[in-house]
Amino acid sequence: MIAKYSFPVVLLLALGTLAYFLNWNLLLSLDFSVVWEYREVLLKGMLVTLALTACAAVAGLLSGTVLAIACQSNIAPLRWIVIAFVEIWRNTPLLVQLIWIHFALPLVTGINTTALESGVIGITLQAAAYFTEIVRAGIDSVPKGQWEAAYSLALPSWVRWTRIILPPAIRTMIPPLVNLTISFFKGTAILSILHVSELMTVTNRISNVTFKPVELFSFIAVLYFVVGILMSKGTLRIEYFLQKRER
Repeated sequence: MIAKYSFPVVLLLALGTLAYFLNWNLLLSLDFSVVWEYREVLLKGMLVTLALTACAAVAGLLSGTVLAIACQSNIAPLRWIVIAFVEIWRNTPLLVQLIWIHFALPLVTGINTTALESGVIGITLQAAAYFTEIVRAGIDSVPKGQWEAAYSLALPSWVRWTRIILPPAIRTMIPPLVNLTISFFKGTAILSILHVSELMTVTNRISNVTFKPVELFSFIAVLYFVVGILMSKGTLRIEYFLQKRER
């Protein structure tokens, strides 16, 4: 009996404690009309965020697939280069990578890039590193019998990969691929360090002008959440569709 009512009691106590410490004067004075006033700017920022996410996902997946296939190569130096790239870009912070690409790389190479170009390069390279590991795991999940069948038929390499190996591997890769894409969607906010005009940057600029950070950042938090949920639900739809096709 005690266990039955313990959770509601704890929840009520937590909500009561939260309500006690909240600044109700501030909450009651919130004015979310600023969101509507700057809706076009926020929409453009969201579109840039989605474009950056799509760029990272598509370019990262294509690069990751090529690198994952290279990991299966019999050429040892090629495998070592791919492994080194993956480990370096997976085990260093994206913030450090962005700053190095935008500020240090021009000093070393003499090639200057805009903030947007640096942001795209940085997030795409990190996406490629993470996608490489996901694709490699998907390839490793393909049953050994399919590999043997592909080799026994003496199929050309590109046919073996596109018709025999990658299709079943892709089915196992979809959930982690979408989860990683959602992570990069949220991670685009870090590009504000370079003043790329994505959602976080434009929101910060509006906040500096209107002095309404609570309303603005609360709104984009909900926006990030909703888009992330929609992307996650889309994954379930894709998985259901693929399972239905296999039956």
